[in-house]
Amino acid sequence: MNREGSLAAEIRHFIDFCRIEKGLAANSLDSYGRDLDRFSCFCGGADASVLQGPEAIGKYLDSLYQSACSARTVARHLTTLRNFYRHLQREKRIDANPTELLSAPRAIKAIPKFLSGPEVEKLLLAPSPETPLGLRDLAMLQLLYACGLRVSELINVEIINLNPTLGYLRVTGKGNKQRLIPVGRAAIAAVEAYLTAGRPLLLKGKASRYLFITARGARMTRQGFWKLLGLHGKSVGIFHNLSPHVLRHSFATHLLEGGADLRSVQAMLGHADIGTTQIYTHVARGRLRRVVDDHHPRA
Repeated sequence: MNREGSLAAEIRHFIDFCRIEKGLAANSLDSYGRDLDRFSCFCGGADASVLQGPEAIGKYLDSLYQSACSARTVARHLTTLRNFYRHLQREKRIDANPTELLSAPRAIKAIPKFLSGPEVEKLLLAPSPETPLGLRDLAMLQLLYACGLRVSELINVEIINLNPTLGYLRVTGKGNKQRLIPVGRAAIAAVEAYLTAGRPLLLKGKASRYLFITARGARMTRQGFWKLLGLHGKSVGIFHNLSPHVLRHSFATHLLEGGADLRSVQAMLGHADIGTTQIYTHVARGRLRRVVDDHHPRA
């Protein structure tokens, strides 16, 4: 590694590479930046040349354990460092990648939290269809559950992304990758009602390419949607563990319960690796049990 370079400068170059060359989303860039800033602080702003070996990285991971970080958090930090050092190696800033000698801690995969069918129905009845904001909230909840979107994908949906005639939504996900997701009739109807009687009143003559906007005509924010989701959840008695990702988990879980295959769910969720989608196999196992009980002559 260039002895004149600082670790902070190398980190800046890596973040720029991820933003410009890889097209990573702002949330991913923020996560990388936080992890690498913590690593840089641990190293005391050292000259980058001292980080050739795995010793500093190993001590850093040990410090994370000592600060009571979970195995999942430590594994995420190691993934960040691996991507960082692979970039340095590609750019010929280092001769060898020291993270290749380190193994990630085994994190226990928790079964994702999801709502039951009746709970989803209660939540979808929470917004009032009598007000522009209620029409907007209902359309957002319907689309989120109908398509299994990430909250960042939901708030960035543009008018031109939805084809109500064909019933498809074009979504830009992680890594700037696009995918087409079928949209059900209920969600289409909710969005069309919002476009007709809600959105124009919120815009008040302004223009916006985004589908979902605030009362001031600006694009809906992550924080704004989290807040309205929590309020609607509390209004129908769903107080705990309600987040946009819970609805995404509910989408995947209910699809599998209905007989969808894992590959189809993977495509709709936008997972690059089927292994990520396999967190939902607890549902598939339960369905297999019912299939055997219902159809096997010796069950």
